[in-house]
Amino acid sequence: MMSVLKANRTNSAPVFLATWPRSQLAWFLAIVPAIGLSGCGTPTPPPPPKPQVTVAVPIARDVVDWDDYVGRFEAIQDVTVTPRVSGTIVKILFRDGQDVREGQPLFVIDPRPYRATTDQALANVGKARATLVNARTELARARKLLDLQAVSREEYETKVSAVRADEAEVKAQRAAAESAQLNSGFTTVRAPVSGRVSDRRASIGNVVAAGTTPLTRIVSLDPIRFTFEGSESFYLKYARKAASGERGSSRTTPNPVEVQLADESGYPHHGRMVFVDNAIDPRSGTIKAHAELSNDDHFLTPGMFGRARLLGSGGYHAMLVPDEAIVTDQTRRLVYVVSAQGKVEPHPVEIGPIVSGLRVVRSGLRPTEHVVLDGLARLQPGVDVTTKIITIKPHTDDTSPVSTPLYAPAASEATTR
Repeated sequence: MMSVLKANRTNSAPVFLATWPRSQLAWFLAIVPAIGLSGCGTPTPPPPPKPQVTVAVPIARDVVDWDDYVGRFEAIQDVTVTPRVSGTIVKILFRDGQDVREGQPLFVIDPRPYRATTDQALANVGKARATLVNARTELARARKLLDLQAVSREEYETKVSAVRADEAEVKAQRAAAESAQLNSGFTTVRAPVSGRVSDRRASIGNVVAAGTTPLTRIVSLDPIRFTFEGSESFYLKYARKAASGERGSSRTTPNPVEVQLADESGYPHHGRMVFVDNAIDPRSGTIKAHAELSNDDHFLTPGMFGRARLLGSGGYHAMLVPDEAIVTDQTRRLVYVVSAQGKVEPHPVEIGPIVSGLRVVRSGLRPTEHVVLDGLARLQPGVDVTTKIITIKPHTDDTSPVSTPLYAPAASEATTR
C-alpha cells in the first residue's frame, strides 16, 4: 500500500490509474462525471403541466322575466249584513260558514207589524180612491150646472180644486202602501251578494235596529282578488318598458300573474292584472295593485297568504350558464372563456334571473364560446389551459323564482276507531 501512495505522489495520473485493479478503476470512472456535473450547478426543472378546466357552451333560450311579490287574497265584495227594518228575529235560515247565493233568505224578522201597516196603507188607498170618485162626480155635475148658470164660477172652481186634491191624496196613499209593502218584504233579510257567509251575530228573539245591528258578514269568492304592493323601482321599470313598447302597462293591459300558496312549490293559480293605484305611498315608497283570479272551487279564501310572480318583460334571447360560472370583480360580473388558442379570457356580462336552475346572461356572451365552469379561483387572464368539454343541463324545472314550501305541523294526538 505504501508503494501505491508513493507512486501517487511521484508519478503522473495515467501511470497511477494504470496501477489500480480493474474493479477499482471502473468505480472511479463511474463517479467522475457525477462529480463534474455537481460542480456546474442545478439543471432547469421541466415546466408545470397546464391546468385542466371543465368548459361548456351556454344554452340559448328565449326568456321572459317574472318579478316576485308577496301579498294576500281579498274578497272583491265584502258585505256586513244589517237589517233594513227593526224588529225581533224569529227565524235563521242558514248554517254558519256555508256558501250562499245572491237573494237567498238568511233571517226573518217578525213580519206581523209590517203586514198590519201594509193592510192599513192599502185601505187608505181605497178610501182615497173613493173620495176621488165622488169628487169627480160632483165636478161633472157642477160643470153642467155652470153651463146653465145654475152655480157660480167660484163654486165650480172649488169642485175642480177638490178633485185635484183627491188625486194627490190617492198618489200619496199609494206611495205609503208601496213603502209598507217594501218594509214587509224587508222582514226577510236576504244575501246581497253570492259568497261565503260568516257566523250569525244575532239569535232568535234578539231585537235588531234598522241599519245598525250587524247580523253576519258575506265575502265573495269567485272571482277573488290578490292584492300586493310594489316598490317604486319596479313601477319605474314597468313605466319605461310600456313607453318603449316592450311590455304593456298593467293599467291598460291584463298582464298575467301566477300565484303559489304557502304549501306549494309551483304556481298553479293563474290570473290577470286589473288595477294599479294612482299614486305611490310616500311613507313606504310602494304602490298598491291587485290581480283577479278565477276561484270556481272556492278553494282560495280571503286573507290567505300567497306569493305571486308578475310578467316583468317582453320575450328576449339570452344565454344560460350555471350560476357558479359567474365571477364578481368589484362592480362587474365576469365569465371566463377559453379562446381558440387555449387561453383564458375574461368577458364582462350582464346577468338576469335564475331560469331552470341556470343564470340568465343578457349580453356579453356568444352561443359558441366555451365557458369555464370550475377551477375559477386559480385562473388568470391569458393562462394556457387544457379543457374538458361537457354539456350544460337545466338543474330544475322552469318554476323560478324558487321557493320553499311550508308544511302543516304533525298532529299532536290521535285516537283509534
